[in-house]
Amino acid sequence: MIDWRAWRDRLLASPDFQRWASRFFLTRAVARRDARALFDICAGFVYAQVLAACVELDLFERLAAGPMTVDALAAFCDVPAPRLRVLLEAADSLRLLSVRGASVRLGVLGAALRGNPGVAAMVTHHRLFYADVANPVGLLRNEIATGLSRFWPYAGGMGDATGYSGLMAATQPMIAAQVLDAYDVSRHECILDVGGGDGSFLRAAAMRAPRARLLLFDLPVVASQAEAGFAASGLAGRVQIFGGDFTTDALPTGADLVTLVRVLHDHDDAHALVVLRAARQALAPGGTLLLAEPLAAMRGAAPVGAAYFGFYLMAMGRGRPRSAGDIAAMLTQAGFSTVRQRPTSQPMLTALMVAQ
Repeated sequence: MIDWRAWRDRLLASPDFQRWASRFFLTRAVARRDARALFDICAGFVYAQVLAACVELDLFERLAAGPMTVDALAAFCDVPAPRLRVLLEAADSLRLLSVRGASVRLGVLGAALRGNPGVAAMVTHHRLFYADVANPVGLLRNEIATGLSRFWPYAGGMGDATGYSGLMAATQPMIAAQVLDAYDVSRHECILDVGGGDGSFLRAAAMRAPRARLLLFDLPVVASQAEAGFAASGLAGRVQIFGGDFTTDALPTGADLVTLVRVLHDHDDAHALVVLRAARQALAPGGTLLLAEPLAAMRGAAPVGAAYFGFYLMAMGRGRPRSAGDIAAMLTQAGFSTVRQRPTSQPMLTALMVAQ
């Protein structure tokens, strides 16, 4: 039997075939597309550093009021104009900025990024991640001590949750909007947010469910930082905050809605199953579990789960990206029923699973 895939791979690896395919009118577009895709993979780190430089130099905020000249930006950034132009033209090629002669303004993606402060926070946070994957083979062999494993408190971090809480506060609003637009929380009487961090998601949910009681559960070092946010939002009288470890401690009971937002994929299968069983035990009869996180094998966004989150979680030292099928199976194993996936407007950011 002919191994057609092996034959195809040998053909695609042939320099003669590559030259022919790049000239033949029926294959030329495909050949050019694949060549561009391969080059983008090779150059991806440079593209990311262009974005990081724009964020560090505060170019998106600076240009929000309108276009500026290259010389004016160079003075603002304290970067020689010829060198800054290299960055500006690179950002133009990535649609982050728009450069026309000596005039610079926001590009389509730069304007969108400015409307999502969480993206800029993640760009800055990626310094840790990029340092961890600078030696990818060492990471695969578990030979290096990673910065991400020290950053996240529940991954064995050093106990200072300030950086963690700040990142969650910056990135959670865009996730919360996706979840709360896809699922109506207003019919619930009591919401328990497990792994709720500084309370950003629960505060957003409180605005959609003005009569619901609020419960938040997270590690003590993290949960203690949530109180100020609820007080500042006028929600102190509606919320109870609990500190504990959901892999070993019982969750507070009485909620008819338990939420797990970007929690499950940070935990290995055994701990994830413990969390799901604890959530089921905490729920009132007939209660609902709302689980939101990016999924593996997401159509149109497979690299997000497999490449980005696969290596991110490896560097963090625990967890793994899971498909909708993986999560549904775990929910069933934990005792939930009628598991279903709800569509969100940006499934690459987060998907939504609902279980009774």
